[in-house]
Amino acid sequence: MDGSGTHGAGTNEPGADREPGAPRLVRRKTVLRAALAAAAAIPVAMASGPALARAAAASGTAPELTPSCDDGDHPTPEQIEGPYFKPNSPQRTSLLEPGLPGTPLTVTGYVFGRACLPLTGVLLDFWQADDNGAYDNTGFRLRGHQFTDSRGSFTLTTIVPGLYPGRTRHLHVKLQAPGRPVLTTQLYFPNEPRNNTDTIFDPRLLMTVRDGGGGREAAFDFVLDVPQDPSPGPTPPDGTWAVGVAYRAGDRVTYAGRAYVCLQPHTAQPGWEPPVVPALWRAA
Repeated sequence: MDGSGTHGAGTNEPGADREPGAPRLVRRKTVLRAALAAAAAIPVAMASGPALARAAAASGTAPELTPSCDDGDHPTPEQIEGPYFKPNSPQRTSLLEPGLPGTPLTVTGYVFGRACLPLTGVLLDFWQADDNGAYDNTGFRLRGHQFTDSRGSFTLTTIVPGLYPGRTRHLHVKLQAPGRPVLTTQLYFPNEPRNNTDTIFDPRLLMTVRDGGGGREAAFDFVLDVPQDPSPGPTPPDGTWAVGVAYRAGDRVTYAGRAYVCLQPHTAQPGWEPPVVPALWRAA
């Protein structure tokens, strides 16, 4: 994952050993994330729901590891499903219920494809242990699925899972982009003593976690094996900024009577107008 931003990072952050004063490379996905965050106030339009991961879970075909983005990020590894996955979880972004004990936890992030472009309508199916380390196998407590929004982002509101015997603290998740294979994996918490003894633990799946909001706030970005074409689309004849056009670094557009220069390759989305996202555009 991308160690240069605020989201899930591996143990060896790229550039961490660079010499003092050396320029720090800004990754394409980091800039895209900044642009996405800047557009967070724009109303989202959910894509039609893809075939759910639960429908493919019994196929027995293990998805290949997802590839890295072209900015040098690590891939999102697959992990075992474990014995407690249940199909048909309710669609919801919050797993909290009245009287549910535990430390509140919010997990946020983005889902990207192979060209580091955000993916809309990706299924994320979460399940986890409760505060005592137990899974609900009769109902759907602490289980739920959701879809990424038009910016490729997701938010999960839940509690910090308790310790299950023999395992370190973790969350389970299945991801599936429309028409693509299922990725089953797990997310981990940093600085957990059992991280050193859990044979399944993978440091590449560590979330970035901090205290805040009366509980804990975590972040992680996924990369799925979804082909994407980062090449530019047709530029409007008059050079006016337009939604759906794939711009390259150096492209020039006009918007509201002003000229702008593209800083990073991206496909224009609603809410990404040049004055709104200085991470992608600068005034010419």
